Amino acid sequence: MQYEVEQKFPVDDLPAVAAQLAQLGACFDDIIVQVDRYFAHPSRDFASTDEALRIRQVGTRCRVTYKGPKVDTTTKTRQEIELPLGDGPEVAAQWTALLESLGFTPVLDVCKRRRCGRLSWNGATVEIALDDLDRIGTFVELELAVDADHVETAKSRILSLADQLGLAGAERRSYLELILAATDG
Repeated sequence: MQYEVEQKFPVDDLPAVAAQLAQLGACFDDIIVQVDRYFAHPSRDFASTDEALRIRQVGTRCRVTYKGPKVDTTTKTRQEIELPLGDGPEVAAQWTALLESLGFTPVLDVCKRRRCGRLSWNGATVEIALDDLDRIGTFVELELAVDADHVETAKSRILSLADQLGLAGAERRSYLELILAATDG
């Protein structure tokens, strides 16, 4: 079973953090736009169970992702299952129609501008995301995907990198939760 060990931090100066990461040896890709369509389950409340189901579209590529409940109180560590759905502009619409036919309902589309990167840190390759979202601001995500036996080591590595970068105020809520809170308030 794979776990996503992640910490997300709000930042005021995303280019400054990117420069720090580059000095540490991080390599970055070009900026992409990701659109995540989240769904509500027909018979249980994902907000209460701390789960998520989404279709992610990047260009014409689509993936479906299930995220299980968070397993601790400090990071966003959780089981993650992600599968490719196929390519093409109609794929997300077809899968949305299938899920709606099964009783799932779309909650919200979360659109972000993301610059992905990687950094070798303390014996592992940390996945980095520099994110910019309308309504809620800019964030840095640090992530490792590991099996259950390596969760604690992964948390330690991520916390060490966050400390090196001076990142503080980790945000455990998802972007969906943050946008819904900003919309309600």
